[in-house]
Amino acid sequence: MFYETETNDHGLKRNPFKALVAPRPIGWISTVSTEGVVNLAPYSFFNSVSDIPPFVMFSASGQKDSQRNAEETGEFVCCLATYDLREHMNATAAGVDPEVDEMDLAGLTPAPSRLVKPPRVAESPVALECKHFKTVQLPAPEGGHGYSVVLGHVIGIHIDESVLNEGLVDMRKLRPIARLGYMDYTVVDTVFSMDRP
Repeated sequence: MFYETETNDHGLKRNPFKALVAPRPIGWISTVSTEGVVNLAPYSFFNSVSDIPPFVMFSASGQKDSQRNAEETGEFVCCLATYDLREHMNATAAGVDPEVDEMDLAGLTPAPSRLVKPPRVAESPVALECKHFKTVQLPAPEGGHGYSVVLGHVIGIHIDESVLNEGLVDMRKLRPIARLGYMDYTVVDTVFSMDRP
């Protein structure tokens, strides 16, 4: 089959785009508002975009609290959502007022960051402390909300030593979760290696 995305006439039960570009890692973004309220939200439009220097991005439709806070304060933290934390991650996806602390709502423990103000999730084995670099506004469809891509420079990284094995991050210990299409997720528990030619 083939369909043009402008008309979106695929004829399927649901739009397949997000199911095709998968799995997508989940950026669990922690910010603090200018009023001092902690915000924690998961983003499946998330990824690293470079390693030297290290940059990450997250994106959402309409201006969310995470974007606003990152732009206003210049800081955010990206924690890793793992299989053990899947229910907590899902709880932080709830649409609540900006005055609600989602970390507290989900029963998570805030841990101090070293270089930025937003706390990290203590239960998460990985946290990336970031400085807001730039927000890029994507074109909005007619009558809809456009997506904003928030880019952050990673200035500090926390790794729980329990997920290391002989000096390498062991994905089988880490067990990060990722978003598939629709309401489906997956977990990394199988790893294979191939050397480049």
